Amino acid sequence: MNEAAASGQSLLVADAHLQREDVQNRKTVDVAVGILINAQNQFLLTSRPPGKVYEAYWEFPGGKLEANETVAQALTRELEEELGLKIQDVQIWRQQWVDYPHALVRLNFCKIHKWQGNMEMREGQQFAWQSLPVEVMPVLPGTVPVLSWLAEESGFVGATHQV
Repeated sequence: MNEAAASGQSLLVADAHLQREDVQNRKTVDVAVGILINAQNQFLLTSRPPGKVYEAYWEFPGGKLEANETVAQALTRELEEELGLKIQDVQIWRQQWVDYPHALVRLNFCKIHKWQGNMEMREGQQFAWQSLPVEVMPVLPGTVPVLSWLAEESGFVGATHQV
């Protein structure tokens, strides 16, 4: 039984038709993800940087937890490094497991309504403030559940993104 099943959480399988890497020895990669929401109730999506897995796919910004880091600490560090923003009031919101071909990932989603600094795309990525349905594409598989959760919260009905 995998960790997702053991924890009672659902497992999203991304690109199920693709071969999984080293299935027997896969470790969980914990990732802190920020859902930055501006005064117009739009959320920030960024593109995956050049050279990374799923390059140019759109996602919520964030990154891997380092040893002994909490989700809030990792998110604070990652958004400073990637976007030049100092975030405040990190609200841990939801968690989603995603089985990508290259890794088993536990995404820890946090809502953020306050930050300081000017947005800088420090890894060559792009950014877009979005509302539902999102206009940027393609959307990273791990982002799709969040769009559904946001739709549910806001009463939005219809497709949340283009496929």
